[in-house]
Amino acid sequence: MAGTSHGHTPAAWTGVIIAFIGFCVAGAFMVAANPFGFWAGLVVVAVGGVVGYAMKLAGLGMPKESEEQASARNQAAQYQQH
Repeated sequence: MAGTSHGHTPAAWTGVIIAFIGFCVAGAFMVAANPFGFWAGLVVVAVGGVVGYAMKLAGLGMPKESEEQASARNQAAQYQQH
């Protein structure tokens, strides 16, 4: 899996970092028994997903693989098995 660089893009990292911060905020407010802060943290989690998707649409995500690239990758994998 290391060869695919799955998710190693600015869009993925930014979305996950924002969502993680929201998760931490929601967890802290859950322990503090503050429902408003908890729900605010969950909103931040959702914002992380929206930001990551928007960045992907802006071209900062992983590009889609063409048929030629997929064919070449499959041939290389078959060659390594033999």
